[in-house]
Amino acid sequence: MRRILITGATSAIGSALAWEYAAPGVSLILHGRRQDVLARVAQACEARGATVRCHGLDVRDGPALQTWLAGLEPLDLVVINAGMNTHVGPGGEPEPWDEVDALLDVNLKASMRIAQAVLPAMRARGRGQIAFMSSLAGYFGLPVTPAYSASKAGLKAYGEALRGWLAPEGIRVNVIMPGYVKSPMCDDMPGPKPWVWTPERAARAIRRGLARDRARISFPFPLNWGTWWLAVLPAALSHRIVRWMGYGA
Repeated sequence: MRRILITGATSAIGSALAWEYAAPGVSLILHGRRQDVLARVAQACEARGATVRCHGLDVRDGPALQTWLAGLEPLDLVVINAGMNTHVGPGGEPEPWDEVDALLDVNLKASMRIAQAVLPAMRARGRGQIAFMSSLAGYFGLPVTPAYSASKAGLKAYGEALRGWLAPEGIRVNVIMPGYVKSPMCDDMPGPKPWVWTPERAARAIRRGLARDRARISFPFPLNWGTWWLAVLPAALSHRIVRWMGYGA
């Protein structure tokens, strides 16, 4: 039986991924804070033949997170998806520090802790796969979401570093870099939202990319191509492009 852990399974992408992977012979371990939503996701996955276990905890609680992960059976795939967002105010107010602090704990530190917790069993078996949910904002920081961009850039760098380190041991590490995917978090983000995908379309693309062991799973085209260029071009030019597109003053 294939064992798959998905954190943030109550989010738009997380729940779509759970449904995408649900099938007979698959054991899904779903994490989420919203227990009512998590129960509905689990029920839909069980209807497709998967075995489902749910767990709700705050990933900022490091000891509780470590204890839970240590008690799990060896995992074949771990999708580290739990995350949050914050942004500058409409009048240019800075992001509230308590939100920035929570964001870095959830998006970056908890993701790294989860990876470190599941790695020993994978290394002992000589196989396994870990996927980090970064963002196209990880290529070049957007003025409207500086802390979010920083956390996703950190995840991108961390995941790529782990891939290089662990590949000789048979462990696959992938960085997922979505653009705009329809969700309440996406709706709440300021600025234009070109080429918005549905969560279901995003989940299919992610599953294909993970099956092919792509180092970076980025979408949609041409937004992913354009954001890659923002990282390559001189910073002064990239900032001008970003302002021209409506993401800064």
